Amino acid sequence: MSQQHHHPSTDSPPLPPPGSRGIDEILAAARARLRRLDPEAAHLAYRAGALLVDIRPAAQRAAHGTVPGALAIERNVLEWRLDPRCPARLPQAVGYHLPVVVICQEGYTSSLAAAALQDLGLHRATDVVGGFVAWRIAGLPALGPTPPAGSPATAPPVTAGRAPR
Repeated sequence: MSQQHHHPSTDSPPLPPPGSRGIDEILAAARARLRRLDPEAAHLAYRAGALLVDIRPAAQRAAHGTVPGALAIERNVLEWRLDPRCPARLPQAVGYHLPVVVICQEGYTSSLAAAALQDLGLHRATDVVGGFVAWRIAGLPALGPTPPAGSPATAPPVTAGRAPR
């Protein structure tokens, strides 16, 4: 009896469990709930008092730069830090009407994070279309390393089908 070898490049993907959704569907559903902001509108919202939250890991912020004044809350603790009813909340988590603008590197994870904040009751939570990459391209205030001139923007996460930005 010979063993069967599976080659991911030639095998078809496994059948998903009933009721499950792929990441493209989850991302599209999250974005359908948001009034996403382009970098310029996000900057204006921040200047008008919105809380700008950078959810990128510390290494990514160090490698690519930061937005001056943005509150760094890594994605893995975001809900605990911004839920007004949670004992682990930050002082900025003053209520459910707080306008929160989430930014990540390219505007994918931030959509999921903003939808999660809406699930907590922060109904004004949204995110930045294109993330920090688009923020920097727009010439908005940023600190830290600048990408070399002419370098291509980083690619979006690899998925079976790409959801529109």
